[in-house]
Amino acid sequence: MKTVHQNRGAPALSVRVVAVLGFACLYIPLVSLVVYSFLDIPQVPGGPREWTLIWYQKMIQNHVLLEAFQQSLLVGFWTTLCATVIGTAAALALTRSHFPGRKVFEVFTYLPLIMPEIVLGLALLTWFVFLKLTLGTFSIVLAHVTFSMSYVIMTVKARLEGFDEALEEAAQDLGATPWKTFWKVTFPLIWPGVLSGALMAFTLSFDDFLITFFTSGTGADTLPLKIYSMIKFGVTPEINALSTVMLIVTFLFVFIFFNPKKKYMTHI
Repeated sequence: MKTVHQNRGAPALSVRVVAVLGFACLYIPLVSLVVYSFLDIPQVPGGPREWTLIWYQKMIQNHVLLEAFQQSLLVGFWTTLCATVIGTAAALALTRSHFPGRKVFEVFTYLPLIMPEIVLGLALLTWFVFLKLTLGTFSIVLAHVTFSMSYVIMTVKARLEGFDEALEEAAQDLGATPWKTFWKVTFPLIWPGVLSGALMAFTLSFDDFLITFFTSGTGADTLPLKIYSMIKFGVTPEINALSTVMLIVTFLFVFIFFNPKKKYMTHI
């Protein structure tokens, strides 16, 4: 029995070691980014570095960087709104309706997830040129909705597959209209899936570079495009400061929306 117990403990230890190494590879670069955002440039190469907030001050004064940040927020907002509405409606149609070609359409929703971004970016650029659509904020939003909508469909559809339709039938038997049934019964129960899909759509839109690179026009640079153009001359501490701010905001969103103590997360 002792030998069996020892054999069971060995894999558990190796799993813990692998988990620690995995988290270390993930979080050590993030910690380094935060630390370097508070360090000044040494006076001499290899000299001591002091703690400072000057990079955060320069970040606030860098209008070019802030304009790119606002552009990313604008694109992310409209992408999230459109992708969430269209994706939720598509998930409802795929789950509740039976129409010719439903299986084919359901397969097509997975294509943006597995298709290389460079192929999707070139395809969208070719399509926009064919339509004679001026490249800019509108074309970026359309491109981002195209691939982020699939993530919303998946999350909402997974939520609907475990949904008890008897609740809707009971509401309609009590006199509720289809629209009122949706807002009073269906939507509150699938809300965690809708929220997860919306957050995923915003994150993908805000972070995307390759598709944005192909579909953006002059004067419509998002933050990833602006950072890419800036790091050609070296990574400046201002970028570290902005990345630290976004990192803190991301952790706050994760804590607020995915806190297990929240009531609306008890149904996940």
